[in-house]
Amino acid sequence: MKRKTGRGFLKTTALTLGLAAAISVSFASTRGAADTLADALVGAYTHSGLLQQNRALLRAADEDVPIALSALRPIVNWSADLAQVVGDTTSESTGGVARSIDTTTISLELTASWQLYDFRADATRVEALKETVLATRATLLNIEQALLLRAASAFFNVGRQENFVSLSQNNLRLLQQELRAANDRFEVGEVTRTDVSLAEAAVAQARSNLADAQRNLIQAQAEYANVVGRQPGRLSGLPPLPRTETRIDTAQSVAVRNHPEMETARRQVSANELLVTAAAKDKLPVLSLSGRVSVDEEIGGDDSTEQASIGLNLTGPIYQGGRLSALERQAIANRDAARGNLHNVRHGVQQDVVNAISDFNAARASLAASERQIRAARIAFQGVREEATLGARTTLDVLDAEQNLLDAETNRISAQADQYIAAYAVLESMGLLTAQNLKLPVQIYDPSAYYNLVRNAPVKRSRQGRQLDQVLRALQVED
Repeated sequence: MKRKTGRGFLKTTALTLGLAAAISVSFASTRGAADTLADALVGAYTHSGLLQQNRALLRAADEDVPIALSALRPIVNWSADLAQVVGDTTSESTGGVARSIDTTTISLELTASWQLYDFRADATRVEALKETVLATRATLLNIEQALLLRAASAFFNVGRQENFVSLSQNNLRLLQQELRAANDRFEVGEVTRTDVSLAEAAVAQARSNLADAQRNLIQAQAEYANVVGRQPGRLSGLPPLPRTETRIDTAQSVAVRNHPEMETARRQVSANELLVTAAAKDKLPVLSLSGRVSVDEEIGGDDSTEQASIGLNLTGPIYQGGRLSALERQAIANRDAARGNLHNVRHGVQQDVVNAISDFNAARASLAASERQIRAARIAFQGVREEATLGARTTLDVLDAEQNLLDAETNRISAQADQYIAAYAVLESMGLLTAQNLKLPVQIYDPSAYYNLVRNAPVKRSRQGRQLDQVLRALQVED
C-alpha cells in the first residue's frame, strides 16, 4: 500500500475534524427553545382519554355510596289502577233474573316503608363502599403517575432520536466527502482500491444507520403525539434534573406510605373487612315501618272506599338453604385475598424502588463514563490522524477512530436521556410523580368534588340534583 502524501491527508484531516466538531453536541443543545418538558406533561394531563375514562369510573364508584345509602332511607311508591267489569249477575233478590254489570273502578295507592334497625348491616356496607371509593381514587392517581412518566419518557426519547438523526446525517455527509477524496487520491495513485472500498463501505453503513435513526425518530414522535395529543415541535434544552432520593431504604419507606398502589390495596382490605362484618349481621332480624293509603272509587257510581294503615314489621331468617353462611365465608375469603394482595403490593412497590434507583445510578455512571470515553476517543482519533500523516496508519484506522468518536457521542446522548427518564421513574416508584407534586400549571382534578355532591343521595328535582345535572353536562366527553 502506498503511503498518503501530506497534502492528501490534510484533506482527510479537515473532514474528520469537521466530523468531530459536528458530533460534539449534547442532548441539551439540540435546537432552539420551544416545547418544554412541562409542556409535554401538561399536554398529557389535559389530553389523556385514559384519565378521562378512569375519572368517569371513579364517578361511577362514587354513585355506589348513595345507592347503598338509599336502603337506610324511607321508600315511597305510588300506584294507580283503572278496571272495568262487564258481565251479568243473578241473585235471589232479583228473583233469579240476570242483571247486567258494567262498572268502572279507579284505585289509587300510596305505600311507604322504612327500615328502622338492621344491626347496622346496611350502614356497614355503606362504609365499605366509601373505602372502595378511596381505593378507586388511589387507582386514578396511579394511572396519572404512569401517564406522566410515559410523557416524560416520550419527551426525552424524541430529543434522543433527533440527536441521533443529526449525528447520522453529519456522519453520512462527511463520509461521502471522504469517499470523494479517496476517489480523487486513487486517480493520482496516492491510495489503493482498498482504501476506496473501505470508504464506500463506511458510506453504505452510514446510510443504513441514518435510515434506522429516522425510523426511530418517527416512532418516537408518534409516541409523543399519542401521549401529549399533538406532534412535538422544536424541543427545548434539558430542564434541571429533578431531585430524587437515592437511598433505597428511605425511598422504600416513602413509597410504602405514599404510593397509590399501596393506598388502593389498604383501602381494599378495609372494605373487605367491613363486608365480612355486614355478612355476619345479615343473619340478624330487621325491624321496618310500613304504611299504606288507598282510595277505590267507582266511576259513575256511589261506591267509594278509603283506607289507611301503618305497622311495624320484624323479620329474620330461619333457614335459606345455607346461602347466608356461604356469603359470609365468601366475604372472609375475599378479605383474606385482599390481605394477600396488600402483602404482594408492598413487596412489589419496594422492588420497583430498588429497580428505579439502580437504573438511575447506572445511567448516571454511564453518563460519566461516556464523558471519559469521548475524551479518550478524541485523543485517540487525533493520535491516529497524526500517525496516518507519517504513513504509520491506514484509512481503515482513521475510519475506526472516527467511528469510535461517533459511538462515544451517541452513548453520551443516550445516557443523558436515560438518566432523566430514570430520575422521573424514581419519583414514580415513590408515589411522587403527580401533577400536584410537580406543580404543573393545570387545573388539578379534584376527585372529592363529585363525591361531595352525591354522597347524600340527592334526588333529581332537588337543588343539589340540578347542580349535578350541570356538572354531568360539563363532564360529557366528545369523541
